[in-house]
Amino acid sequence: MSDVTRLSVFKTYKLYVGGKFPRSESGRVYEVTAKTSATGAAGKGKGKWLANAPLSSRKDARDAVVAARKAFGGWSGATAYNRGQILYRIAEMLEGRREQFTAEVAAAEGLSKSKAAAVVDAAIDRWVWYAGWTDKIGQVVGGANPVAGPFFNLSTPEPTGVVTVVAPQESSFLGLVSVLAPVIATGNTAIVVASEKSPLPALSLGEVLATSDLPGGVVNVLSGRTAEIATPLAAHQDVNAIDLTGADADLARELEIAAADNLKRVLRPQPVDFSADPGTHRLTAFLETKTVWHPTGSLGASGSAY
Repeated sequence: MSDVTRLSVFKTYKLYVGGKFPRSESGRVYEVTAKTSATGAAGKGKGKWLANAPLSSRKDARDAVVAARKAFGGWSGATAYNRGQILYRIAEMLEGRREQFTAEVAAAEGLSKSKAAAVVDAAIDRWVWYAGWTDKIGQVVGGANPVAGPFFNLSTPEPTGVVTVVAPQESSFLGLVSVLAPVIATGNTAIVVASEKSPLPALSLGEVLATSDLPGGVVNVLSGRTAEIATPLAAHQDVNAIDLTGADADLARELEIAAADNLKRVLRPQPVDFSADPGTHRLTAFLETKTVWHPTGSLGASGSAY
């Protein structure tokens, strides 16, 4: 073979909507650069060019809602055990692509290779954590209620529906997994608005989800300007809930006002240490409680009649 320098094959990042990988319908892209000590947290300076990411439009957001709604029936109707198996499969696939995500997280968040590897490991472990909760959360937050009278009274948790997730801006991977995994673990479907400055780990996660037995449409990943994508989603009548974790104070206020129009559930932004024990509060944030009354029949001296 002749000693010829190869041309680099640059990766083309695409959206993940309905189990497919479309470009933005607008055809727009924007530059994503690496975060370094020179750029700093304030974003001053210009880091190394990494890729062109799709700049999603309102039409992309609407398409994601249609895909999420279409997938909701099958996903919410699947057994909790099956959902847990699929979440565990996601962790398996991430483990096999650990080096790729380590490099992407290091560039996205300005971390050393060792620190980025620790972040990726924590994200993989987070998928396993939530995989284990899928068939247990019902026992924690549901059960039989003592009532006066000849009735069975049972409360069971049910998924809220289609959930928009405004992903954390700084924690582009561990934070993303920490807010996304509990949404789908409990049977909801999700539309993720990826970190505006660091969308590449989220877009690559879409490639993992596509090969992890997760039905198309259960998770949809959009990149671009957070306000431009999140605003129509907050006002969309077929979105049932919104997680505002990645929105700043002003944007969160606007989105919350828009979400009130169809009484969406809203999880307000608050300081979060994503490396800490996640607990169960995000699992219950997008669950509804269904309570069923059923007569037991007359109660006599000889016992119950059903």
